Formats: sequence, structure tokens, C-alpha cells
Amino acid sequence: MEVKKVVVAGGGVLGSQIAFQAAYCGFDVTIWLRSEGSIGRTQPKLDKLKTTYLEAIEAMKTAKSPVDPVWCRGIADFDAFDPAACAEKTEAAHKSIKLELDLAKAVEDADIVVESMAEVQEEKTAFFAKLAPLLPEKTILATNSSSLLPSSFTKATGRPAKYLAMHFANSIWKQNIAEVMAQAETAQESFDAIMDFAEKIRMIPLPVNKEKAGYLLNSLLIPFLLSGLDLVANGVSDPESVDKAWKLGTGAPRGPFEIFDVVGLTTAYNIVEKYQKVPGLINPLLKKMMLPYNFKAQKALLKKYIDEGKMGRSSGEGFYKY
Repeated sequence: MEVKKVVVAGGGVLGSQIAFQAAYCGFDVTIWLRSEGSIGRTQPKLDKLKTTYLEAIEAMKTAKSPVDPVWCRGIADFDAFDPAACAEKTEAAHKSIKLELDLAKAVEDADIVVESMAEVQEEKTAFFAKLAPLLPEKTILATNSSSLLPSSFTKATGRPAKYLAMHFANSIWKQNIAEVMAQAETAQESFDAIMDFAEKIRMIPLPVNKEKAGYLLNSLLIPFLLSGLDLVANGVSDPESVDKAWKLGTGAPRGPFEIFDVVGLTTAYNIVEKYQKVPGLINPLLKKMMLPYNFKAQKALLKKYIDEGKMGRSSGEGFYKY
């Protein structure tokens, strides 16, 4: 399958990144948005990504090897790095991305549609049902859901053989992985096409052979984030101290609250709300190590920040100021 036109539904943190990276790699990209207000929130993200890529390209000039911390695998191969060409591609990507409010117009002739909306099952279901009659027969539909199983929406999509999940890590120009997960009715050719597309936008595609909420990365990451959040929500410590404990104790570059600010506190709130409904999340062994998660306190803490407009790095302030 030759992919030319890519549509991203949603212009949030990851939606805007997916769109920018696909445009950087030469694809015709449209972002579908719900309202004029969404355009007002998405365009600054794209403007910031342009600056981020250009700054990254400049920093990459100092890299001594492809594992150097400043190297961004999603931007270029180490042995074929042309800073001027990468900067030119960045400028072209920024200029080429189209923002569209008309869903039918947005997905017209789309080869791939990537759904990247809030982690709210009812909203995703409604979107897929609205989208289904508008899609061309050829279109492969991928959900970027970070915590909801793709099979939850198979019926609503109306195209089970051409529907699956493709999940990205944040900062995809640097942390360039794409977890590709089929649901029971996904056709092999659709799975292969998305694996190939992921490679073409400079991701490292990781096949997930069994449907699993959280895929690979978030199955590891979410319990870690919830544990950090619980420490602060229960008054055990403060965000900065929790982050320092993790970073200084393990050598990791970011602590849980720095990660929360990157992914956005609204996304964090939605994930906490989902996991609150999962029975038996804390097994007997973990109960001996810590109290069960206090989801009510976690949600209250996140809501306080959200109500104050502290949405994370994208708004200039979350648990930290930027």
C-alpha cells in the first residue's frame, strides 16, 4: 500500500507531534479539529514543534555518536546527517500541515487516519461512529489510545479488518518508537502497512502480538506514575522530592511529575479515572509494600492543578513552571 495522505484526528500533545513528524517525512498531512478553539490551541503546538526541531538539529551538530543524549533518531540517521536539509524539511513540514474542521473534507482520499483524542471511551466511540461512513474504502484507521483496548471500538469503526492501534512515546522525534497492536479482526496486510508506515516516519515499530491495555511502554510506565502521584496525593512528600528520589536513585533523566507535565495533566486525570475502575490493580504482594492507590486523592490533586490552568509544559506550568 502506498501511503500519501495522512489525517490525524486531534491536535493535542501527541496528535500534533504525529502530524508534524509525518509532514517532516514528506507526507501530506491534515489535522482534524472539533472547533475554532481547537485550532487556537493546536497551531501554537505546531509552532513550538518547529522551534523544537530546529533547536534539536542545532544541538545534534555536537553529537559524538548516535547514542549521544542530544541525538534525535526521528530526525536523521547519524551517518547521513545534513543539518541544512533537516532544517529545510522542518520549515516545509510547518508550512504544509493543514488544519480542518470539516471531518468529511479532512478524511477525503485519506490513506491512513490516526485517532489521537482524549482517553474517554464514550467520546472515542462517538467519534468512530461519526467517522465510519465518511472514510474511503482504502483507508486504514489507527487509534493512538494509550490505555484503552482497540477492540473496545472495533464495531464503531465499521472496518474491523482495517483497524488497529499505533501508539507513540512522547517526544517522538527523539524517543522514536511506535507500538503496533492488532485487534482480533485486523487483517495482516493492514498490520504490515502500519508497521511499514511507522518506519517511513522514522519510528522503530514494535509489534505487540497480544492485545494489552497500555501496550509495552505504558504497561511499565503507568504503575510507576501512579505510585509517584500517590506519594504526593497522600501527603507523603512533594513533587520535586519524589522526582529527585527517582532521578538520583536510578540515573533516570525525568521523575514522574516531570513526565506528567510533558504528557499533560488532563491526560493524567483521564488515566487515573480509568484505572480507578480496574478491580484488583494492587495485588497482595504490593499491598505489603504500600497502601492501595488513593485514586480519589490523586484525582483531586490533578483537578486542582487543571482548574488553575496548570495543564503541564504545554501551558507553561504544571507541577513545575516553564
